[in-house]
Amino acid sequence: MTKKKLLTELFTVLIVIPLLVGVGSFVFYDRRYMLVSAAIAVVSCLLFFLAFEGREGGTKRLVILSAMTALSVVGRFIFAPIPFFKPVTAIVVICGIHLGCEAGFLCGSLSAFLSNFLFMQGPWTPFQMFIWGMIGFAAGLLSKPLQKSRAFLILFGVLSGVVYSAFMDIWTTVWFDGTFITSRYLAALAAALPVTAIYAVSNVAFLLVLSRPVGEKLERIRKKYGL
Repeated sequence: MTKKKLLTELFTVLIVIPLLVGVGSFVFYDRRYMLVSAAIAVVSCLLFFLAFEGREGGTKRLVILSAMTALSVVGRFIFAPIPFFKPVTAIVVICGIHLGCEAGFLCGSLSAFLSNFLFMQGPWTPFQMFIWGMIGFAAGLLSKPLQKSRAFLILFGVLSGVVYSAFMDIWTTVWFDGTFITSRYLAALAAALPVTAIYAVSNVAFLLVLSRPVGEKLERIRKKYGL
């Protein structure tokens, strides 16, 4: 990846998409969340398509990414009876590790957007799209150490659960009256500690179960088709 392309991707995921989330939360409040979610989905897709412009295997990579996203959505649906215990983050991380940071971001953002058609769309959707996307993007950037070290993979799973919960509590805080209040946010963090623990445990459990078999299959596909 060239330095220019990396800077473009970082600008997109750290500036453009957070601005979209911010507009949805502080300007539109809960009135235009579907519009904001669709805009994030479009930007995520553009990020993926631009990353593989002019490179061979783009269509094959898109098919694999679609399969991983579908697996993430189905996994969230299957484990719906168990509150907060979902394989979404683990699948997004695996996707980022083996298909790259752009694919990881797109898998994360689309997993939230598409699965919420089953679980109910709402003003929280853009937040979920962004944080799951960022977890996938970070996994792509850290793909080598995550593949080499089992301990680092476990740590990443734990941190992903903590970061996801902490970021979603920003929406919880803003949801009350459209204003971010630090004391209210800290109270939300404290109240969500049991949920955060479940997030972290589920991430580690699914990563330990899925990372090797799914990762090996993805690597074989990559080598077979020269991706």
